[in-house]
Amino acid sequence: MLDIPLWKRVLIWAVVALGVALAAPNLAYERVERHNDAAAALESGLSSPELEADLGLWPSVLPSYLVNLGLDLRGGAHLLAEVRVEDVYVARMDALWPELRDALREARAEVGPIRRTDAPAGELRVQLGEVSGMARAMEIARGLGGPVVSLTGVGSASLEARGEGDVLIVSLSEAEQAATDDRTMQQSVEIVRRRVDEAGTREPTIQRQGENRILIQVPGVGSAQELKDLIGTTARLTFHPVITRTSDPEARLEARQLILPAMDEEGVFYILEETPVVTGDDLVDSQPGFDAQNGQPNVSFRFNPHGARLFGEYTSANVGAPFAIVLDGEVISAPTIRQAITGGSGQITGSFNVESSTQLAVLLRAGALPAEMTFLEERTIGPELGADSIAAGRIAAIVAFVAVLIFMLASYGLFGVFANIALLLNVALIFGVLSLVGATLTLPGIAGIVLTIGMAVDANVLVFERIREELKTARGPARAIELGYDRAMSAILDANITTFLIAVILFTLGSGPVKGFAVTLAIGIMTSVFTALYVTRLIVVTWFERARPKTIEV
Repeated sequence: MLDIPLWKRVLIWAVVALGVALAAPNLAYERVERHNDAAAALESGLSSPELEADLGLWPSVLPSYLVNLGLDLRGGAHLLAEVRVEDVYVARMDALWPELRDALREARAEVGPIRRTDAPAGELRVQLGEVSGMARAMEIARGLGGPVVSLTGVGSASLEARGEGDVLIVSLSEAEQAATDDRTMQQSVEIVRRRVDEAGTREPTIQRQGENRILIQVPGVGSAQELKDLIGTTARLTFHPVITRTSDPEARLEARQLILPAMDEEGVFYILEETPVVTGDDLVDSQPGFDAQNGQPNVSFRFNPHGARLFGEYTSANVGAPFAIVLDGEVISAPTIRQAITGGSGQITGSFNVESSTQLAVLLRAGALPAEMTFLEERTIGPELGADSIAAGRIAAIVAFVAVLIFMLASYGLFGVFANIALLLNVALIFGVLSLVGATLTLPGIAGIVLTIGMAVDANVLVFERIREELKTARGPARAIELGYDRAMSAILDANITTFLIAVILFTLGSGPVKGFAVTLAIGIMTSVFTALYVTRLIVVTWFERARPKTIEV
């Protein structure tokens, strides 16, 4: 007989109520969004009357989860960037030179005096005073390398060394280049993601495409140029020994020297040693602040143990000498070392305002891009296009929804009304789950919801048709309803499990909009099975217990 325990009824309605409560904030999307932004700003320490007013737009005791709108619904910026992985080879060789130089000097008796010469990108060339010491020099160079850290390069050496006459040529091995390329792309994707996240944007799509490209889609950004300004800034911080200061941009340079302009002083240039003492790669934190003496904005930084050791050793050995803090090819300051700096922290001062110091701290904290990025494709999708997409998706969903409601009502009468109530609750549950998990809704996602509506009705159709068949056996309405649900369950589960597996495959192998479609489809399948097998059944049983009809018509 029809019998649903009380605890199960309470649990079913509790799940439904929770889903509706989680979905409700989406009905007041802009107000809840402003409330959430104000709450996040207040938690970070900011305070203003406007933030307090925005916080009051939505009761704090109610759920405030929202479905994130994708690029095609909200508008925003789309970029396709190419990473110049070759730049990393150059940096690796520059970083190797001091270590190789010291090692060769220790073997001076065998290799003679040494001198670094110009070399193609990705190679390190050293001229030896004694050609007979080439074998020893190659052995030393290879010894500075290590095993390749990758699954495909296990057992390979990271450095290759060969000789041409009296010139030692050192480069990365092919296996190490492949491993470096992969690490560079992973690091670039992660740094881009951190920079975008630091800017407070919602649900960006940042993923690798091909061997050396990154797809970046950020909803809510005003323009592609704004996104490029945020991502494309390298924020490469280095500390260099200062050789001299000059006003001549064409000043003569010795080998391994470079000349860079001063950021705050027009017409002033610094001649620096090309190899930095320490780089921003060793930074672990950076924060905007104010100078205790003059109250001007600055940026404080802190090194990791490796950077702190290098910085401490250099400042201890060069008290009284100037050193340059270089950011993206400009000398932002060149202070004199007054005492050894062994604590691993310091400050960057310059002509900063609060905004520029905050932006610099964000970029340094996110990390420097390991290689330059070239933007191959850029598009700005205006909010009005997103509004049109929302309107078109809304119309399609409403038309499909109304058509299904009318069909169910015309085909099954009162049972069609029960199915329509469950269908409305099903849509609320879908949006509740999407809001809870922070999923991003796109136009394909709306298509997934529309498809889910049809599948939810399909489950009810199977049940109702089975009840019709059971009524023909004259076993009574209660037994017909019970057998109808029991015998339709296997068909419902088979159909939805196979579709769910397809959604999992689409999510695993797809990207971008395909994943959005797969997410909404998978969530819709789970809520459809729940509403068809539990919610609709509970409504039917509750009605039957109260009405006690002698006969029923489905």
